[in-house]
Amino acid sequence: MTLIIDRTRQTPAASSGPVSAAERQRAKARGTGLYKVRVPIYPKLVHGPWRWLKWALLIAMLGIYYVTPWIRWERPGALPDQAVLVDFDGGRFYFFWIQLWPQEVYFITGLLVLAALALFLTTALFGRLWCGYACPQTVWTDLYIYVERMFEGDRNARMRLDAAPMSFNKAWRKTGKHLVWIGIAFGTGGAWIFYFHDAPTLIRTFWTGEAPITAYVSCLVLTGTTYLFAGHMREQVCTYMCPWPRIQGAMLDDQSFQVTYRYDRGEPRGPHKKSDSWEGRGDCIDCNACVVACPMGIDIRNGPQLECINCGLCIDACDDIMVKVGRPKGLIAYDTDAAVAARAKGEKPKHKLIRPRTLYYAVALTLVSGVMVWGFLGRKELDVHALRDRNPAMVRLSDGAVRNGYTLKIANRTFQPTTVEVRFAGIEGARLRSPGKPAGEPLRFEVEPNRVTPVRVFVTVPYEQVGEGQQGAAFEVRAGDERQLVQTAFTFGDQR
Repeated sequence: MTLIIDRTRQTPAASSGPVSAAERQRAKARGTGLYKVRVPIYPKLVHGPWRWLKWALLIAMLGIYYVTPWIRWERPGALPDQAVLVDFDGGRFYFFWIQLWPQEVYFITGLLVLAALALFLTTALFGRLWCGYACPQTVWTDLYIYVERMFEGDRNARMRLDAAPMSFNKAWRKTGKHLVWIGIAFGTGGAWIFYFHDAPTLIRTFWTGEAPITAYVSCLVLTGTTYLFAGHMREQVCTYMCPWPRIQGAMLDDQSFQVTYRYDRGEPRGPHKKSDSWEGRGDCIDCNACVVACPMGIDIRNGPQLECINCGLCIDACDDIMVKVGRPKGLIAYDTDAAVAARAKGEKPKHKLIRPRTLYYAVALTLVSGVMVWGFLGRKELDVHALRDRNPAMVRLSDGAVRNGYTLKIANRTFQPTTVEVRFAGIEGARLRSPGKPAGEPLRFEVEPNRVTPVRVFVTVPYEQVGEGQQGAAFEVRAGDERQLVQTAFTFGDQR
């Protein structure tokens, strides 16, 4: 919220002590409260290429969001067959053929870094395209406004309905709108929880009261926030709650494409009649079509503003007016401040997509992408960790030999059972054995698919090879053509 204080109305009593509830109510009635009261915005429906692009993206993104949890992907055994699933119980993240373990959370971090760099680069080039076309707040707000128009009509009809006294017509329209809003919000929260549980199972247990409590809480929170943000707060979320409008200022310059009023062509503005000449004046007829079409309620002719989400609806509105008055389209368009300033001086505008900041972002994006691809292609299907016993660290046998105990944790990241061979290297004469296995090397173990299998092994060093302290050694683990050396230490004790 923006803090506004009317100092001309302050009294010494009001300024020297706490403000009472009654004083707050009187100040609110006068329009001089501590905080600015939200003025409802009634954006007018426009038609044009940018509006159609927003509709297409809205349908595509909502379709992806609602449909994805229901896509099936066959996996062997008892593994879940949901294509995209965050399986907290099993400790896995599934994305079609990709499977990530908790130890591979760095891939998720890398994806977040990639998303941030891509957003930085897009903003430096084309302004707040994310905010205008792909941000969830924008997408759901567009959908809510569409529902609002279905029940209450376009801008003027909605304004008249809000100003009218309560009646049956007003009551059923408002009630119907809010019920559909709540239904959409509930569908939003319901779709979200399907990403964390098997969707067909959860939709059945959810209605029978057998679903996890987290599913009900998450659905309730998402339902409430969607209804509140998209239905009642709308532009306030973008202006006051979201940090991105303030961060983006560091990424924009005069070569960034943004929704821009070309003042060099539009000024001086003023009303225009059909018979009037266009000599000595600009193309802007001051019709305010761009203002009433803006979902943020701003006037783009005032220049770049923090509230502007670059949705392009004012472009469609202005182009429609330009066609009607017989002037060229593009009075409002995606352009750069540098180009507009150049035209105002009579110079030829130049657009520079390649400049230092875009190069920095592009190079960083390329490097991080390369590291991600290299890391993913180099993933080990077999991962082994050796944990040496700490208590006791070593056992001296009756013949003078020394024995150490180890637990090998063998992770099989494939969907097939794997046979591994284990050897011990680094100390001459060392013998390797495992409970229930015949003595000798190599030891063979059957490792279950998509699991970590713990294996208990003992290494015995004969009396002749016993030294002092510790000595470096390694386990050699093979599975088919894959070989892995796991460094460890062997403890002899302080004396022979």
